[in-house]
Amino acid sequence: MQTQLAPEYQATADGLAAEAILRKCVHCGFCTATCPTYQLLGDELDGPRGRIYLMKQVLEGATPTRKTQLHLDRCLTCRSCESTCPSGVQYGHLLDIGRKLVDAKVPRPAGERALRWVLKEGLPSPLFAPAMALGQMVRPLLPAALQAKVPAKQSAGAWPTRGHARQVLLLAGCVQPAMAPNINHATARVFDAAGVQCVIAPKAGCCGAVKFHLNDQDGGMMEMRANIDAWWPYLQGHNGHAGVEAILMNASGCGVTVKEYGHILRDDPVYAEKAARISALTQDVSEWLPELSEKLRSRVSPQVSKQAGAMVFHPPCSLQHGQQLRGGVERYLGELGFNIKVTGFEAHLCCGSAGTYSVLNPDLSHQLLARKLGHLNTTFGAAPPDVIVSANIGCITHLQSGTDTPVRHWIEVLDEALQESP
Repeated sequence: MQTQLAPEYQATADGLAAEAILRKCVHCGFCTATCPTYQLLGDELDGPRGRIYLMKQVLEGATPTRKTQLHLDRCLTCRSCESTCPSGVQYGHLLDIGRKLVDAKVPRPAGERALRWVLKEGLPSPLFAPAMALGQMVRPLLPAALQAKVPAKQSAGAWPTRGHARQVLLLAGCVQPAMAPNINHATARVFDAAGVQCVIAPKAGCCGAVKFHLNDQDGGMMEMRANIDAWWPYLQGHNGHAGVEAILMNASGCGVTVKEYGHILRDDPVYAEKAARISALTQDVSEWLPELSEKLRSRVSPQVSKQAGAMVFHPPCSLQHGQQLRGGVERYLGELGFNIKVTGFEAHLCCGSAGTYSVLNPDLSHQLLARKLGHLNTTFGAAPPDVIVSANIGCITHLQSGTDTPVRHWIEVLDEALQESP
């Protein structure tokens, strides 16, 4: 796609990066077929190709409007279009640039600014955990819309106490410990059973995704640098241990962000090299399944795996499109004896969670949720599944808000099988 940058964007890092991405686009429109918002709205400007045209116009000097901003806001950043694109257009990176440039020129209404500020400052805040605990205490009294955002209190069980020569760093996350603490504990127990110790750097916090995707890119990068500083000693070795083997992510939304630290901080003279190494070491927990399944196969009896019932796996967009990881969870859990399937209908489409999207665009989000649950519930025929499993705290919470079927992280199901096996 030919692009003539306006003078204000010529020779700027954002302008040059956007131009390089735009030149790969060949207008084919394959992306519209797999775009969730285009499927719902049927508007060219609510699909990737239309949004690319809007961003191109801004980069060439057109004045963006509130309408431009709204079409960019409606994007879920699911990156399904990237999986479909035959030309390798890095649409997600382009959208980050486009939103930044448009927001610099189009003021948002006061209420919208306030809500976005609360989300970007509140979710990564240390105050989130006590606020969630309070919400869980009064959950039965809350309106239905708020109850959907406040999961019932969960017991995490015990954290393993054995030490192992092999270690991985586990990102605790900003909302997961308060909303679903068992996910981290289950991860630590499964890895402990496989002879690998999960350690957490106390000073590591939010991965930076919340602020970065709410267009506080400077704030997001500050959190990224803080995590790099917190993790770096563990890469070099600590307390008599050699350096950790990997930085482990059990929330795929965090994983896709940390894997892009190297890209986001590529122009930072202090952090660029460190960020690239952090990204190279980062792995989703599902990437360990080949080793985990081999080591733990004898620990999972057929009787225990059958007790889990019929499971349908919802692959988060951040896993299948952002990290391009597909097929691993259902393959290896299937090999361990679990009855697990992926829906045959629109498994590639977003569930509508998409970080803070369900709060900022509730109507579209709920339409996608209903559509997704409809497909998940028919995966095994007329009877709904016994459990829905996923790999990202946002998807898990969002899906659970629309169904009575338990929604869990797949690592929790594997952990229970290990605990219950003889």
